[in-house]
Amino acid sequence: MKQPKRVAVTGAAGQIGYAILPRIASGAVFGPDTPVILQLLEIPPALGALEGVRMELDDCAFPLVQGVTLSTDPNVAFKDADLVFLIGSKPRTKGMERKDLILENGPIFTGQGRAINDHASSDVRAIVVGNPCNTNCLIAMHSAPDVPNDRFTAMTRLDQNRAKAQLATKAGVHHTAVGRMTIWGNHSNTQFPDWTNARIGGKPVREVIGDEAWLKGDFVKVVQERGKAIIEARGLSSAMSAANAAIEHARALYHPVHANDPIAMCVLSDGSYDAPEGIVSSFPCTTDGRGNWQIVRDFVLDDYGHAQMKRSIDELLEERETVKHLLL
Repeated sequence: MKQPKRVAVTGAAGQIGYAILPRIASGAVFGPDTPVILQLLEIPPALGALEGVRMELDDCAFPLVQGVTLSTDPNVAFKDADLVFLIGSKPRTKGMERKDLILENGPIFTGQGRAINDHASSDVRAIVVGNPCNTNCLIAMHSAPDVPNDRFTAMTRLDQNRAKAQLATKAGVHHTAVGRMTIWGNHSNTQFPDWTNARIGGKPVREVIGDEAWLKGDFVKVVQERGKAIIEARGLSSAMSAANAAIEHARALYHPVHANDPIAMCVLSDGSYDAPEGIVSSFPCTTDGRGNWQIVRDFVLDDYGHAQMKRSIDELLEERETVKHLLL
């Protein structure tokens, strides 16, 4: 049996936290032979619910779980953490502008970034799930000056999974037949689900589906608006699929991902694909299985693809401007 990994989860009593914890505890991130110690963070009003979550974890008797701690203090929850899931964030309420949501969440991720900087493992990886995740990730990253920027990533794996499912359904194939499907830009309704580089059974999507109007229209819109559609259908936001995507994102960091089917991951831009440096944007990435990633360099964006991506990049630049006072 390997040395245990310490995994911190914020918002651990929430819907996504409730869905993700059994997956972490059963070895879905690090593998079936790596024990875990769960370090769970919640706000004080949710501490009672979090105690109930711990009771259920006890009742599951997961063989890999070697300890569970609860806290309302990120300095405690992140102590020696190897992996941090930053899930907890203030939700967008009726009538709230996206700018207001960003400003509401900024101080949360400033404090959590500092706690990661001061208390987490020297080899920590932090995955931002709480929305708006790209800019929350940027804030946390800037608040942890002693932690390399590439240790922070945010999640568009859910959007990638949604896009694969839509293409597979349209083509009448299993979703595993869809490859090189990536997401560019922001985890928002401006994102570009890039069907132009995607493959189905190794063939270009345009060739397999043969309906460019659908690809440019309904496909892109459905992926961009999928979260809203789930809220309308379920009465609640995506939880099971978000938790699954967060697990897949984390697992990708610790199990190699190759260029034939890269993972969509929000990372600090280095200027690739004309995305300005200094924003956290989604790119196709490979990983080495040791927590490190690289942007895939061989995707090709035509004029249409660049225009779609630019719309999302412009939004990220606006968001960065909104929180510039937190990035000093």
